[in-house]
Amino acid sequence: MHPSLRIIFAGTPEFAARHLTALLDSTHRVVAVLTQPDRQSGRGKKVHASPVKQVALSHDIDVLQPTSLKDTDIQQQLIQFQADVMVVVAYGLLLPQAVLDIPRYGCLNVHGSLLPRWRGAAPIQRAIEAGDQNSGITIMQMEAGLDTGPMLSKATVALRADETAGTLHDRLATIGPPTLIATLDTLETALAGAEVQNDALANYAHKIQKSELAIDFNEPAEILARRIRAFSPSPGCFAILNGERIKLLQAHALAGAQQVAGTVLAADKSGWRIATGDGHLAITVAQFPGARPMSIEALLNGRPQQMAAGNLLSSSIAQRQGTA
Repeated sequence: MHPSLRIIFAGTPEFAARHLTALLDSTHRVVAVLTQPDRQSGRGKKVHASPVKQVALSHDIDVLQPTSLKDTDIQQQLIQFQADVMVVVAYGLLLPQAVLDIPRYGCLNVHGSLLPRWRGAAPIQRAIEAGDQNSGITIMQMEAGLDTGPMLSKATVALRADETAGTLHDRLATIGPPTLIATLDTLETALAGAEVQNDALANYAHKIQKSELAIDFNEPAEILARRIRAFSPSPGCFAILNGERIKLLQAHALAGAQQVAGTVLAADKSGWRIATGDGHLAITVAQFPGARPMSIEALLNGRPQQMAAGNLLSSSIAQRQGTA
């Protein structure tokens, strides 16, 4: 086992906070934390500290919140911590080469995919959308390229038929921390055996765009089902029904005869059966404006006419075209 390491931790959301908590429970020492500046959020636009900052403050750890790491002043501050390694988990700022070179063993990143399969901003979502059979965590040494560094260790999970971005996020947040700790415990050995990525196998996990969220029922049911699960629970795909924008949060594809795309063919406790360009889409969880996510069975109890067979769902674009 490697002796206790001095660690600078860089991260922002809950996914990162779980890894920070694991480090604080390990034999290693977190000497400083980097996280994004406090942001306004919620209906009241109140300023909130990131989950990582909250964990750090509760353990009396120095917290730095720069808007950029290119400034030499912040770089000098980082040097003063005499860190052996920096651990980066969903931080949100680019690390220039000058920062990558500060820790004795460099910077390690906990990445939410099996590299080099998905590099970039949304690996969890893109894995589900693409229909991958597996996902996982990769611990990699960071370099100037985007998620291109050598890989130290991996942990794999098989994707379930009903996997959403939310469920996969939680599963990866469970396997990531022990994988990180095991890597740090044998860091010199892990670095010596690091595996260079095969760039030919890499794909870029693009950030999710708003234009991707409107469901076009002319597409095949299998593609739509994967996209709905990939963007659930947030930001959530949607369709328009009688002028209301409804989030679609859980779905699977079914075989079925060709019908007018977007037509509600059936609505019962097993779900909403919608005609698509190829096959039928079964929606099992949805969310109306101002309400919580609910099963289709529960929604049928309160909105039987609105959910009934014969209604037509459309994307926002199609809706506008139909009323122009």
